[in-house]
Amino acid sequence: MDFEQTISFLFAQVTTAHRNRLEKKMNEIGLHSGQVFILFQLWKENGLSQVRLANNLNLAPPTVNKMLKGLSDSGFVTCGRFENDGRTTRAHLTSKGEEIRELIEIQWLELEAEFLSALTETEKLILLQLMGKLRENLFAKA
Repeated sequence: MDFEQTISFLFAQVTTAHRNRLEKKMNEIGLHSGQVFILFQLWKENGLSQVRLANNLNLAPPTVNKMLKGLSDSGFVTCGRFENDGRTTRAHLTSKGEEIRELIEIQWLELEAEFLSALTETEKLILLQLMGKLRENLFAKA
């Protein structure tokens, strides 16, 4: 069997290359690619707890804690204890965190357009559906 022609090998190779390009673009604006996923969550619902962020992103709480520390040190978020429960830490966007949204969205869409440039619109829709199914399958078993 030629493992370089298996779906798993090709998927890993493509996702690694895409992640590296994403990391480069995000580094240009002072972020790490993982931190962007935290910002995406907070743009949808500001003030999420670290536990909820970890669950939403399927990440370990210490990983989220480390990413939030970096975002806080860079001025994109503030973290504080929840007033009704001193054990719960919540993350809130700063004005800097709100303001960087447009730039990140532009960078993200430019990268996606480059990444998918060889596909037709129909192929992009099919890929989107397949990726959704793969994500559901992976996270259902997590």
